Amino acid sequence: MNLSAGSNGSNAPIWTQTPINTAEPSIARVYDAVLDGKDNFAVDREIARKFLQIPGANQMPWDNRAWLERVTRWLVGEGGIRQIIDLGSGLPTTSSIHEFAREVADDVRVAYVDNDPIVLAHGRALLAVDDNTTVITGDVCDDESIFANPELRGLIDLNEPFAVIVASVLHHLPDGEDQRIAAALRERLGPGCYLAFANFHDPGDPRAREIENALVEGGLGSGWMRPYPQHRMYFGDLDLVAPGLCPVNEWRPDDATRTDSPVHHLYIGGVGKRT
Repeated sequence: MNLSAGSNGSNAPIWTQTPINTAEPSIARVYDAVLDGKDNFAVDREIARKFLQIPGANQMPWDNRAWLERVTRWLVGEGGIRQIIDLGSGLPTTSSIHEFAREVADDVRVAYVDNDPIVLAHGRALLAVDDNTTVITGDVCDDESIFANPELRGLIDLNEPFAVIVASVLHHLPDGEDQRIAAALRERLGPGCYLAFANFHDPGDPRAREIENALVEGGLGSGWMRPYPQHRMYFGDLDLVAPGLCPVNEWRPDDATRTDSPVHHLYIGGVGKRT
């Protein structure tokens, strides 16, 4: 059994037991396995193994983490953001959003949202030592419950600018549902708010189909590769921050950004602003 958070209307969470299903793969745990994490089971590692057999695929999750780091630092530094909501946050296999943010400013508040009980169990430990960070139970497909959550609203002032980061999430939603969720999130943004997306991309490379098959048919049941126009629609009428929607390794690269990844064009991301 693991722990998930509820609320009694006060600032203190109530922790209730939630079972972990070790017979079915979890998106968060598969991702953890791909990143050489320890919070996964045999069923997760089998899907990770199929994914990693594709040439170059092993670099994609690391490229995504590096993109998250650069995006977070940009949002806090140049964007001036002090509130971040990370939807589908996953397991803290490597450094997390709040750690990236506080390398720039130490007053950033971060709300992590996930529906995996192992993620939530890690969140309990995080809550115990960090008053500016919370982890809540939430499904990205139900934005209403997320943004109405008293713990999130106790930390994030939705009347002030905030950023929403949604990385490696929409490509796990069926066609149509991805656009619905993106539109719902855009509606949540007031002036000065940001929305960041990153997902698998299908530019016509045969490896895109291999990756999709490894995930969708390989047991996870999701992980669709989509063409550029569908990704661009996620941002709707938001103003794209330069350099726009592009391969994640081309989004404001720093000295540590890889430039030789053979699959860099299979994962794209961008940041939009509500002006």
